[in-house]
Amino acid sequence: MITSSPQRIQALTRTGGWGTDTLHGLLAAHAANRPRHLAARDQPNREELTGDPPLALSWAELDRASEALAVQLRGLGIGADDRLVVQLPNVVELLVVYYAVSKLGAIISPVPIQYGSHELQLVATALEAAALVTLERFRDTELAAAARLALPATPVLCFGRELHIDTRPSGQRCDDFIADANRVLSICWTSGTTGTPKGVPRSHNMWLATARCSMAAGSYSADDVLLNPFPLVNMAALGGFLFPSALLGCSIVLHHPLDPPLFLKQMQDDRITFTIAPPALLNQLAKSPELWDRFDFSALRCVGSGSAPLAPWMIETFDREFGKAVINFYGSNEGISLFATPATAPQPEVRATMFPRPAADAAIATKVADPESGLELRGEGERGELLIGGATVFDGYLGHDNSDVFSADGFFRTGDLVEICGEQGNYYRIVGRCKDIINRGGMKISPAELDVALEQHPQLLEAAVCAYPDERLGEKICACLVARPGSAPPSLQSLQDYLQQQGFARFKLPERIEVFEQLPRNALGKVQRYTLQDAVTARPEKQPS
Repeated sequence: MITSSPQRIQALTRTGGWGTDTLHGLLAAHAANRPRHLAARDQPNREELTGDPPLALSWAELDRASEALAVQLRGLGIGADDRLVVQLPNVVELLVVYYAVSKLGAIISPVPIQYGSHELQLVATALEAAALVTLERFRDTELAAAARLALPATPVLCFGRELHIDTRPSGQRCDDFIADANRVLSICWTSGTTGTPKGVPRSHNMWLATARCSMAAGSYSADDVLLNPFPLVNMAALGGFLFPSALLGCSIVLHHPLDPPLFLKQMQDDRITFTIAPPALLNQLAKSPELWDRFDFSALRCVGSGSAPLAPWMIETFDREFGKAVINFYGSNEGISLFATPATAPQPEVRATMFPRPAADAAIATKVADPESGLELRGEGERGELLIGGATVFDGYLGHDNSDVFSADGFFRTGDLVEICGEQGNYYRIVGRCKDIINRGGMKISPAELDVALEQHPQLLEAAVCAYPDERLGEKICACLVARPGSAPPSLQSLQDYLQQQGFARFKLPERIEVFEQLPRNALGKVQRYTLQDAVTARPEKQPS
């Protein structure tokens, strides 16, 4: 499967934005050149999470394990362009699957372990999935059993049953298809404003271009030991860890779900040189220097963060008190890849909220346009939608009409509202979103999907959800309700139970309800979500009874 036009491939290849490297081709080179160097290691509490002992693989072992898995998958009927839904936590097996899928020429579609039956059914149907790959359990969640129940017509392949990790040398190979760096390797998922997740096909070249941007920001090296606390299902983990590691041959140590004491201990014990951490954790550390001083972080070169505006005081504390630079990343599955570093934004107040406009010769190009007219904006202080093009950007959502996704000249319309700032207008400040997306701790949630479900509740006349600010997660979800005449509104717990019965994942459940006489709507009858958000934010939050 190739989504890029011959003209785009030719243009980006000519400028050096794209090349011929594939994920498994890079693996083969590292297996030959640094066979005993650590490629990937599980977190030490792996057994508590899945019941399996932690794994650690060298580059040679990763090559053999992915080859053996590719052979197993091919024996089960998986081949080139087949689409695999993969629901695995951050364990070494997930990395092995990425490389095995690359060797087969198949397509991996990783999904969060929090996905329930509702989301799995949407994804599998949109993909026409050949199979789902998972584990028996994660903590108290029976992953394989839940997947079989949700997808009775889709083969569920489970590590420890149908699939196994095998690092022994074997003469069997899966290299009989023509490798092409422009083939789609992955289809990740991002929520749009239409109420359903959207598939984002990305080729080897798109991912490697993104990885080069991350490497430029973080000064990665082949001797790095990277600590990844994000699920390997989207941009933060893939663009920030997996693909830089594949390019350089450095080591990845896995972590997730976030356990701050364990995370800090791994940073010390594994001599981590670079990591990307959530803003809330960095804020906690900056407020607790005694906690920082309990550990030896002398190997740490710098730390990245993002997904929400950073606190200038936190950056200043890390710079001045800890002697570690904080890099601010701004990225997306579709291909946004901006960053602010001490070199490009030395002042903490700038680095916390602004991103330098990429240079004219960069792998990506950006501009700002009026969201309504599409006219380009250039003046300092003007606000508009951020548009982005270049080597990191995808070609369009899977199975969707993409006519409004790109501008007339081919730039991706990010849906993010930015302000042109800086003395010469050479910075962008993210000031809001044109698209209605709730960002709960990095998980992107479509309000429309919840609106549709809640409107069917028997006690409700109207319903809509909106975001409200939260110090730890950035945003949480509030359900705004209008009760039917003669009915009382449901309690928060009963509303959550109602959504879970429909198969919604827990991270999508509202954490607050507010009752209204009527919902604010525009002339076309559409709920004015930002008016709701202002009203909810202004109200004192009541503790659930």
